[in-house]
Amino acid sequence: MTTDRASVDRASVLRALHVPGDPVILPNVWDAASALAVREAGFPAVATSSAAVARVLGYEDGERTPVGEMMAAVARIARVVDAPVTADIERGYGLKPAELVERLLATGAVGCNLEDSGAGGLIDPGEQADFLAEVRAAAGQALVINARVDTYLSGPRTREAALERARRYLAAGADCVYPIGLADEDEIRALVRELGAPVNVYVRPGAPEPARLAELGVARISFGSGLHQAVQVYVQGLIAKVRAGRSPF
Repeated sequence: MTTDRASVDRASVLRALHVPGDPVILPNVWDAASALAVREAGFPAVATSSAAVARVLGYEDGERTPVGEMMAAVARIARVVDAPVTADIERGYGLKPAELVERLLATGAVGCNLEDSGAGGLIDPGEQADFLAEVRAAAGQALVINARVDTYLSGPRTREAALERARRYLAAGADCVYPIGLADEDEIRALVRELGAPVNVYVRPGAPEPARLAELGVARISFGSGLHQAVQVYVQGLIAKVRAGRSPF
């Protein structure tokens, strides 16, 4: 497929933000309003969270959101911000690589997360590497591919297992690897050093602070569905006050 120059240019901007030691920070969003809040705060790029978007749309995470609804949500986000958008698209919703790329680029997004596990557990790393290579071939340089490595969630939680997958995914054309669930400082430092490529770390309770992650050489920092979960807790508190007959303000 052919890609337009504007998509390639926006992807180049996003790709250049992935600097080890000076990471791009992505407070993941779930709708147009949260995306605008991120831009108004001065962040140079916007990332979606599949789990957060799914819940806003009335679905559970885990590719239970119809692909058309997920892509429409990404398109609304991309429409309202003047910055590169990268979308969390789980395993690709069963689409073939060429169709996945075509539909994602049509939303205005120029980046994506792709997971290497599903309902049956971890995907064979060779199979996942082949999938990523096909996505890269279809997208050219119009997509920044963030390849998730799920071994710390559902597989052997070892550096060796993560490195094997990460290296295969980078060789297949991924721009960045995302060992989700990894929070140990020594392991993060070692993974960054041994890969010599951009690494994404997920900030959650118990994980190092963003400033510390920068010191460890991380190139991308994201927050998954954490911000949306925190907002939901706050909203529940407001609603509880209303239910109790009090003003929430």
